[in-house]
Amino acid sequence: MKLKIFFLPVLIFIAFLGKAQELKRYEHSTFISKTDTLPYRILFPEHFDSSKKYPVLFFLHGRGESGGDNELQLNNGGMLFLKKENRKDFSSIVIFPQCPADSYWSNVIITADSTGRRSFSFVKGGEPTRAMHALLGLVDRILAKPFADKQQIYVGGLSMGGMGTFELLRRKPKLFAAAFAICGGDNTGNVNKYYKVPLWIFHGAKDDIVTPDHSEIIVEELRKKGADVKFTLYPEANHNSWDSALAEPELLPWLFSHRKN
Repeated sequence: MKLKIFFLPVLIFIAFLGKAQELKRYEHSTFISKTDTLPYRILFPEHFDSSKKYPVLFFLHGRGESGGDNELQLNNGGMLFLKKENRKDFSSIVIFPQCPADSYWSNVIITADSTGRRSFSFVKGGEPTRAMHALLGLVDRILAKPFADKQQIYVGGLSMGGMGTFELLRRKPKLFAAAFAICGGDNTGNVNKYYKVPLWIFHGAKDDIVTPDHSEIIVEELRKKGADVKFTLYPEANHNSWDSALAEPELLPWLFSHRKN
């Protein structure tokens, strides 16, 4: 019994080291312009050839992975794109930018009641946050690269990153071939900007951090406009519905099947 208790933390530590080693395949980089600085990690395809064109996916993390270490943003989703089969079947450039701790991907007003329960009030229109402004600059920088296939540009994210996905879509509505948003939200007044983009929206029915109605009203508004939208509501999932969403076997095939005309 003592032997088993001893080996369990050892095995956990070995698994942690293995994951950390794998995530090193994402190269460290930083976007810097006159007014913006944004750290990001970038994964190039195996046998990358700069003379060829590749799909590009921007993945936006949640609030818990904010900061400046250029590491945390890979915690959720980073391993998905390192799977051997995904690298083979969906050869692409994957970018994980990191939002500064003192900013936010989306333009949203967050308040809390006496119990600490948060409420999200999404802004219609408005200026981008400092983090979003930097992200827009990074997107433009990547798109200027000759190896970026402009017919296959995608974005997806979770929680704050799900909110940021909607925000990025409305700020660049003609750019993205498809997108996915996990436990995010937006102002329904912004939907008119991106309803033509194929979207897969996910949420947990028991989410008590970002309640599912934030996704449901966006889905309803998109459907009113005849949009190409998929909606998956996990009956037993709380806020970490990204665990289920990122494990969906059809997520990447669905995403990369879309191209801009």
